[in-house]
Amino acid sequence: MGKLKISWILVGLLLIIVGVFSYKFTAGEVKPSDDGRLAVQLTKNERNALLLEMRTWLNSSQSILQAVSANNFEEVSRVAKISGMAAEAATPGSLFRKIPLEMKVLGFDTRKQFDEIADDAIKLKNAQHTIKQLSNAMSNCVACHEVYRFVE
Repeated sequence: MGKLKISWILVGLLLIIVGVFSYKFTAGEVKPSDDGRLAVQLTKNERNALLLEMRTWLNSSQSILQAVSANNFEEVSRVAKISGMAAEAATPGSLFRKIPLEMKVLGFDTRKQFDEIADDAIKLKNAQHTIKQLSNAMSNCVACHEVYRFVE
């Protein structure tokens, strides 16, 4: 009987630990901000990594527009891949744990959209299609910046 009780206590403790980690994974480390957005609490290095990622997306977007205007779809594809899912490997794990689930969803969707831009640029070579895809991806950027800010 004693072993059964200990087993149930261990199961209960494990469930609590899993619940806490699940909550932290989905909620992230956020606090209300004085500007009405949610402040994501990061270390200096995490914030720098996130800001670098956002600058990369912005640079990719500008380069894609420039390449589309020159009908250079190979360049569109090359630049879009820089911001695609393969770049996720460079994201620090600690940063990933601190951002809320909604932001993770937007980030992964944005990366997937850059991969689609890269693929479609080569397949379709259609400037209007690429511009529409980029506009959709940028909508994720706007949605994220409307809700979140990043503080040390």
